[in-house]
Amino acid sequence: MEYFDFHHHNRATEKGIYNLSFPELPREGLFSAGIHPQEISSGNESRWKWLHEVSQHPNCVAIGECGLDGRVPDEKVQSEAFSRQTELANDLCKPMIIHCVRRFSHLIPFRKKVRVPMVVHGFSKKQSVAEELRKHDFYLSFGKSVLQNVNLQRLVKDFPTEKMFLETDADEGGIEELYRLVSSVKGISEEALIHQIEKNLQAIMPR
Repeated sequence: MEYFDFHHHNRATEKGIYNLSFPELPREGLFSAGIHPQEISSGNESRWKWLHEVSQHPNCVAIGECGLDGRVPDEKVQSEAFSRQTELANDLCKPMIIHCVRRFSHLIPFRKKVRVPMVVHGFSKKQSVAEELRKHDFYLSFGKSVLQNVNLQRLVKDFPTEKMFLETDADEGGIEELYRLVSSVKGISEEALIHQIEKNLQAIMPR
């Protein structure tokens, strides 16, 4: 069985979407590219030039990770940078991988302007937040925090499999254990979960 890792930072992972970081060059295999809210500065045009170049590459299948982070002080610059990346995603017809911390209510207005799928990565918040995001047609990607968090396991059990991805993010090790747990929690086989996530991937990929 081949387990798809939706968002990872490990160059050795063979099946998944690698998070390309500035100033890395395009690589073999699928990758995403974006400017993280913690990396934004008002005068850093070199990052923008890099993003515009690498995002054109055929192996770049998503814009991100990018988004909103309540721990970053300059919210105006952050919001403008995120808006700029939503426009890029719209122009390229590529989905977005979203980083969001303490700003989910601010995220929803952006959804109304974006014509491509948006996937909130590393989701570990409350059921009510997940439901609100689902109502606005977000996908959620769950990471290894599911392995230790019983409340998150309950959320995963009830969350629609057709709006879900699984990821390792920056965690070490493989993703197999996460697939095993999620399939068990949802009462389906690993094969069925793998197949559904592959269908989800096909649904969001650039045409």
